[in-house]
Amino acid sequence: MSALILAALALYGALRGVDVFAAMTEGIAEGLRVLLRIFPAVAALLTAVYALRASGALDALTGLLAPVFRLLGIPVETAPLVLLRPISGSGALAVAGDIMARYGPDSLAGRTAAVMLGSTETTFYVIAVYFGAAGVKKTRWAIPAALCADFTGFVLSSLAARLL
Repeated sequence: MSALILAALALYGALRGVDVFAAMTEGIAEGLRVLLRIFPAVAALLTAVYALRASGALDALTGLLAPVFRLLGIPVETAPLVLLRPISGSGALAVAGDIMARYGPDSLAGRTAAVMLGSTETTFYVIAVYFGAAGVKKTRWAIPAALCADFTGFVLSSLAARLL
């Protein structure tokens, strides 16, 4: 199906007088320039996530924040997910898989983790990629606003999992 769509687009461009091959190679070159511009930020984020998990710092931070999570009504078992989700989608998915395997998908922690994955964003990754691609150096209020949205998503995910 996708090959059919690509062929139709190429035919449409050719019929309109566009040099399809030149346009495609120009787009590929621009994509590679963007990749080179954002790669350092993405590599640094992924390295930080793996270091957090491997060093045990994530477990220590989870233990320290357990009372805050209880106060907010968030299951303490989901604390590693809450801490990793704004940084890394793959790290958060791995943690959610661990939660599902340990407590079960139908447990409160499992349901909450599933709703959290769908209700929050990988804030720092998205900002690094999109702001890096656009060449934006100062994020201004984007990070605080996105983290507030993530916080709201975490708290309301927990509430929704408990109520439903």
